[in-house]
Amino acid sequence: MSPLEQFSVTPLVSLHIAGYDVSFTNQALVMCIIVAAASLFMALAVRKGGLVPTRSQSMAELSYEFIANMIDATAGKAGYRFFPFVFAIFMFVILSNYFGLIPGVFTVTSQIAVNFALAVVVILTVIVTGFLKHGIRFLTLFVPKAKWYLLILLVPIEVVSFFTRPISLSVRLFANMLAGHTMLAVFAGFVVSLGAAGGLLSIIAVAPMFMIVAVMALEFLVAFLQAYVFTMLTCIYLNEALHLHDNH
Repeated sequence: MSPLEQFSVTPLVSLHIAGYDVSFTNQALVMCIIVAAASLFMALAVRKGGLVPTRSQSMAELSYEFIANMIDATAGKAGYRFFPFVFAIFMFVILSNYFGLIPGVFTVTSQIAVNFALAVVVILTVIVTGFLKHGIRFLTLFVPKAKWYLLILLVPIEVVSFFTRPISLSVRLFANMLAGHTMLAVFAGFVVSLGAAGGLLSIIAVAPMFMIVAVMALEFLVAFLQAYVFTMLTCIYLNEALHLHDNH
């Protein structure tokens, strides 16, 4: 079994409409589970809303405060209107990362198409927000404060940089998830192969086993950091749409 086989998208329910393959896949199933789990957890955690919070309520409140503080630090008070949007992105990405660490569960964020779709939604939200708030003046985002003769070079760079953001956002998350899970699969293969060999090789199999534990611990950290980076950059981009160069 190839270490990359875990990233294969396989149809669970085959369905074709007007010549297009719209089958329900293992990837779609995991995404539905993630959305349902996040919604159910938040609904149950804050259902009673006790003065002395339970563990689940504490986790929900910590998540709320974490995102609220992130928005306040990057986009200011004006960014609070985007709290549901930013919070939903953070919860989806972090749960997708952590669900993918469960053996046998498909890692949604290892698919660049999913990450790119999220990134495109973020950039479209930034563009729409910018034009609604500033009108045509939003285009000054691509005009940095510099001498006029430098703008001939800087403006095209700013435009290209802005429209390549979905690529950088999606590739960063995709590459980290793909690399970490591939490494886990490779070390797991070493353990099985050395253990099946018998003799001294079975004892050597302990080494890659320890590596699996170390990489798994690192993956828990990377899963959080990648969700944090994705959400933080979303807030920064929204700040640009809200304030243009005011906060630069």
